[in-house]
Amino acid sequence: MKPDLTLIDQVSGMSQQNVRRCYYCLRCSAGCPAAYAMDYTPAQILRLVQLGQKEALLHSSAIWLCIGCETCGTRCPNEIHAGAVIDALRQMALAEGVPAAERSVFKLHKAFLNSIRRFGRLHELSMLLEHKLTSRDLLSNLDMGVEMFVKGKIHPLPKRIQGLDQVQELFELMDEGSDVSQAMPGDTPSL
Repeated sequence: MKPDLTLIDQVSGMSQQNVRRCYYCLRCSAGCPAAYAMDYTPAQILRLVQLGQKEALLHSSAIWLCIGCETCGTRCPNEIHAGAVIDALRQMALAEGVPAAERSVFKLHKAFLNSIRRFGRLHELSMLLEHKLTSRDLLSNLDMGVEMFVKGKIHPLPKRIQGLDQVQELFELMDEGSDVSQAMPGDTPSL
């Protein structure tokens, strides 16, 4: 793989993290609760950025599996927040039209944002319905969903917040700056 020597500067600029400071101590990966499921651990992601391996990173599942818990940044002796680096890589993948390696995760993220856009807060039921419809995975976890509904953990009716217009203005500003939030190659428009 031919290295992209501009990658470290691009990612460092977008993430506001000095990726050059990583000396591969692996503390970020040791604390990462999602590392077991990733094709590249947080430390490996930082090293691949240093080595300019843009294609491998943008096509990896790891950038979609990061849960954003910030354990990596808390543990890093150089105060590098790998989560911010991963966010930058996600943005780059979407901007370059690289399909998400974990499409279901991407669709859940879109459903989450659409719920916030509509109600100003998360409404779990509408988010889950949108995710199930767009991912065409209607029956998985149905038993758990019914149990949560019966126990009152999922509310049937959404509650809108005061100042919803301000939240929607933020989304409009985001939409003006980028089409990334709405579409991905091969996706249907959001609901």
